Amino acid sequence: MEKIILYVLAIFFIIALLIGGCFHRKARQEVKPFISEVENPPWVKNAVLYEVNIRQFTPEGTFKAFREHLPRLKELGVDILWLMPIHPIGIKNRKDGLGSYYSVRDYIGINPEFGTLDDFRNMLDEAHKMGFHVIIDWVPNHSSWDNSLIVEHPDFYVKDKNGNFIPPIGTDWTDVIQFDWTNKGLHDYMINALKFWVKTGVDGFRIDHPHKTPPAFWERAREELTKIKPLLMLAENEDQIDFLKKGFDMNYSWELHHLMNQIALKKDSVNALEKYYKKELIKYPQNAMRMVFLDNHDENSWNGTITSRMGEAQYPFAVFIFTTRGVPLLYNGQEVCLNKSLRFFTKDTIRWDTCAMTTFYQKLIILKKENEALWNGIAGGNMEIIKTNQPSKIFAFHREKNGNSVVIFLNLRNKEVSIKPDMSKIKGIYTEYFSHSQAEMPLKEPLLLEPLGFRVYIKK
Repeated sequence: MEKIILYVLAIFFIIALLIGGCFHRKARQEVKPFISEVENPPWVKNAVLYEVNIRQFTPEGTFKAFREHLPRLKELGVDILWLMPIHPIGIKNRKDGLGSYYSVRDYIGINPEFGTLDDFRNMLDEAHKMGFHVIIDWVPNHSSWDNSLIVEHPDFYVKDKNGNFIPPIGTDWTDVIQFDWTNKGLHDYMINALKFWVKTGVDGFRIDHPHKTPPAFWERAREELTKIKPLLMLAENEDQIDFLKKGFDMNYSWELHHLMNQIALKKDSVNALEKYYKKELIKYPQNAMRMVFLDNHDENSWNGTITSRMGEAQYPFAVFIFTTRGVPLLYNGQEVCLNKSLRFFTKDTIRWDTCAMTTFYQKLIILKKENEALWNGIAGGNMEIIKTNQPSKIFAFHREKNGNSVVIFLNLRNKEVSIKPDMSKIKGIYTEYFSHSQAEMPLKEPLLLEPLGFRVYIKK
């Protein structure tokens, strides 16, 4: 009897091992990096993104008025201007006074608030002459209730059981109605509309909420659009990694952004960053770019200013987004310490001034551009975490490319910290970027970091 029991237990043990092995293999498969076939435009290799809210950028809220700011943005050092939606806004079921930019009434039209198509072209030409590239926001998930497609192509939309148009399910977006992406005619329409803007001169698109659109559509769109010119395609998406295989250059690093907020508010440990990157560095290949940011229009309008979310921690985190792998984004006004949440549906002009962050961001942009190790995608160096004796307070990492080496230490706690980093593989004389002091690596003495302090060491 005992032998039978032992035999049965042995069988159960073997089955458990097999099942466990299957789950383990499945888990490994889930984080297996995919192969990106996207060829990134050459002008993205060390670029910095800048998001533009035309309505709130100037008192006039027009393309003509925005043109006057191009020299200042050139001096700041940003490269790619992302314009929030420039299309006419729906009137039916509009929210508040001016409505949401993301309620599109005409995909090949210009919002008359901002000016005319000629005004847009003139602004675009001026930006190109100054060396900028310009991408525009595109809204493929839904349209306004009074878009002409409702009459011309009602089959492009999802309907309820009574045949009525419906807003996107699970949202409060009552000013828009959901497209039906199973309709291939919608695919053709969107491709033609996108082509119109590429031929007008735009250099790519930031795609709003593409979650219910098929990756195959964006693969086709990219193939057809890049026959006209090389483009940057940015997806407001993080979960659907298939978008990055052939259709998009870049997606959002929302998880990392929320983690930075949590660490700044002391709701999460700095350890969480290392855990995040263990997953990130396996999941994403080097040429699948992530957009990294402290702010954007959603965060600013709905979740508060950078200062309200991060306080003084915004300084080391600003260093972080310009040195970690990924393409950094600045939201308009961020460089002048935007101290309010811009209203979304009504006029709320940015006050343009200067603050301590203005020259700080200029320095960070120069840092990124002058150091190949910090460039974007395959143009930059891999990221390697540096172990320290204070992992709950300090995040440190190293990037290297073609002989250019950058070592970063970030104190993400509001207390002075002395650290002993493991730097046995990092050797040579380095220069600290902000103080210009020199240090020999590996460090022989403990490194003292002031509260929320940082060090960026460079060897060329």
